[in-house]
Amino acid sequence: MKLIELEKLDELTSDAQKNDRKRKNFNFHDVDDDPVQRMLNAFEPGTYVHPHTHTNPDKREVFIVLRGRLLVLFFNDKGEISRHVILDAEKGVFGVEIAAGDWHTATGLEKGTVVYEIKDGPYIQVEDKNFAKWAPKEGSEEAPLIIERWLKELNL
Repeated sequence: MKLIELEKLDELTSDAQKNDRKRKNFNFHDVDDDPVQRMLNAFEPGTYVHPHTHTNPDKREVFIVLRGRLLVLFFNDKGEISRHVILDAEKGVFGVEIAAGDWHTATGLEKGTVVYEIKDGPYIQVEDKNFAKWAPKEGSEEAPLIIERWLKELNL
């Protein structure tokens, strides 16, 4: 049995806040070739995930918010925001399933945001994500600026 408990959420949040990436995950799957990848993922405000798709092979991805608020952005092939959702349990928006091939990213809108993430496996690092060429790479100087631009564009 694997439990999702407040203590683990607090631990991940603390680790994410200390991490330069402002993110931290905890895997429930034991091996990378598990056909269903399951994890907790802490997203602090300002974390930048390089927009990407999951194709070749196609994989779905699901976020279910456990606490906090998570902004999930979707883009067209030109890098323009096509839609967005804010996962917020207090407002009754609990999760989102992202189809294979959808350009997307996510960032925390509130300190302490943690989601349960499910993704088709297996996890093979070189095949897991197809990164958008129209967006800055993670860790680049431009990454924090694009997050600010997206938040401003959405009046958040």
